[in-house]
Amino acid sequence: MTETATADNGVNVEALLGARGAITETPDLAQFTWRATNTWRKGTHSLGEVENFFGLGAEQTHTKRFTFEGDHPLQFAAEDNGATPVEVVLVALGGCLTAGVAAVAQQRGIQLNSVKATIEGDHDIRGILGADPEVRNGFNEIRVNYDIDADASPEDIQALVAQSQKRSAVFDALTNPTAVTVTIN
Repeated sequence: MTETATADNGVNVEALLGARGAITETPDLAQFTWRATNTWRKGTHSLGEVENFFGLGAEQTHTKRFTFEGDHPLQFAAEDNGATPVEVVLVALGGCLTAGVAAVAQQRGIQLNSVKATIEGDHDIRGILGADPEVRNGFNEIRVNYDIDADASPEDIQALVAQSQKRSAVFDALTNPTAVTVTIN
């Protein structure tokens, strides 16, 4: 842990390791419920909001409410008021993996100079349009390509990305089945 002083990537590893220790001692603190609301506006346009969540044994509130405009592009006969939901999934994957790269680099004493992920998802939209019942609705493939400039060897950078994948909640949700329940009030 003495290496962390040699890098400043803006990640408080000491606090993260302290939280890990507390959660290890009291596993109930690890149970989180993340929440989002989504309100239809018009057409395919909706407003997503994130403000509260449950974690560390109590209700929690972000420092502010975060909003996300969702829509479809003009090519889908929509008004293009925001990113499509599938694009938001790509942003979430990139954000989760990149946060992990920064945290692991900080813990390993590796100074990052720049990190950019380009995320692409191939999607055959015949499925969501109902044009072909044999075509799935989701992505066929997602690719993440990193351009990382760091004071580290290529092997160390590869290890950062691998560890980030290993610990990413979004990567896990996309690569493993997750139970999803939809109800109507």
